[in-house]
This record gives sequence, C-alpha cells and structure tokens, in this order.
Amino acid sequence: MIVREESLKKLRSAFTLNIYEVKIWTALLSKGVATAGELSDMSNVPRSRSYDVLESLEKKGFIIMKLGRPIKYLAVEPAEILKRVKKAIREKSEEEVQAIDKVQHTDVFGELSLLYKQGIEHVDAANIAGSFRTRSSTYDHMLSLMANAKGEVLIATTAEGLLRKVEHMKSMLKKLHGNNVEVRVAAPLKSEKAKDAGKEIAEIAKVKDVDLEARFVIVDGKDIVFMVNHDKDVHETADAGIWVNSPFFSSAMRTLFMSAWNKK
Repeated sequence: MIVREESLKKLRSAFTLNIYEVKIWTALLSKGVATAGELSDMSNVPRSRSYDVLESLEKKGFIIMKLGRPIKYLAVEPAEILKRVKKAIREKSEEEVQAIDKVQHTDVFGELSLLYKQGIEHVDAANIAGSFRTRSSTYDHMLSLMANAKGEVLIATTAEGLLRKVEHMKSMLKKLHGNNVEVRVAAPLKSEKAKDAGKEIAEIAKVKDVDLEARFVIVDGKDIVFMVNHDKDVHETADAGIWVNSPFFSSAMRTLFMSAWNKK
C-alpha cells in the first residue's frame, strides 16, 4: 500500500473521491506515468474497475490520458488539483445560492410566508420560544433575530465570547450600523485579546468593559437569546441556548444591562 489507510480516508473526504479513485490516484502520483494495468497492480484495484475509475478521475481533472499505445496516464500536480477542487466548490456553492435566491421570488415562497404569518397569529405568546443544543445553532438564531432589528441590539458576553462574536458577527454588526441600529456590547476587557477585539468593532458598536457574568443578546427589547452555561465550563458542541420572545422578560434583562452599563 502506497499511502496509509488513515491518509486515504482523509483524502477521500477532502476531495470527495471513492476508495478506488483515491487508491489509483495516489498510485499514479507515486509513479508519475503508468498504464491502467500497472495502476491496478499497484493499488490493488480490480482491473475490471480500473478503466472506469481512470475515466472518472480524468473527468474530474485529477489525471491526463496520454495518446498512444498502450494508453498511459499522467498525474496532475496536487497543488493544481487543489485549485481545481476549490474552484468547483465555489462554483457549485454560488449556483446553489442563486437557486435559493430565485425561490425567494416565486409564488411558492410567497405562499410559505403567508402560511407562516397566518399561523403565527394563532400562537400563544408563551409558546414563542425555543432551545438550541450547540453554540453554532444558537449563534445562527442570534444572527437571524439581529438581521431584523429595528432600533437596538444589546450583547452581554465573556472575554472569549467577545472574540467569537467579532469573528462570527462582525459583518452583521456592520449591517446594523449601516441601518442605524444601536449596538452595545458589554464584556470584560482585561486581556489584550479582548481589548483588541473591542477595538476591532469600536466603529460599528459601542463596547464597554462590563462583566455581567452572563451571555445573552436582546433585540429591540422583545427577543432575548441567552446561554445557559459559562463558556469556560462547556465545549461548543455541548453549549446550549434558549430563545424567548417576551417583551416583559426582555425589558427586565435590558434594565439590568443598562444599569450595569451606565455605572461604568
């Protein structure tokens, strides 16, 4: 075996190849140029499958077929393969985004929006809440709420949380700033990293050295998303958040936030 089994698995995942493709590809990389039979023997891929696999790799741009008898195959430099794969992923992603954008302007999407609006009118306010099992899914909902903010977003977080939020929410904060939505961020700024993160968003949000020992986001005084654990005590995959659409509760938390904010 030319390449270890563990490495083959990583290559399969990274380049979206099947096991026969990655075996023949790595065999050809080690040989430089070879016939289908030689590659079959080197990679332990059945000869009956080697031609199909080589054809597939050629279509994907991983190898080049040399004209002549017998037919030989030439390896493409891995750096070039990486460029091609990244380009293909970008193009596919762009196509999928465009397809979703087109759906937004169809009658079907309009019907979905109407169904939601009609349905939400019948929902008891006490039921407009939800929970999230990972930090990533919680952040996604925070961003969704922030995207619809009209006047104010309040963020209370930890020093590490500030670093994450600058990374994941900076573009959203810029958008809010452009829409004249006031953003206040309360976080402990004792470390140099936290101070630098605060400076990074200082032009698009008001940042203060305030440690509320809490992690939450309040949007327009009616929606609040809060984390139930301290981030130092839990891995991001085990983190959990709760969202509540409650002007009463959100207003109470806003009062606590502004009280601590104004003391500084």
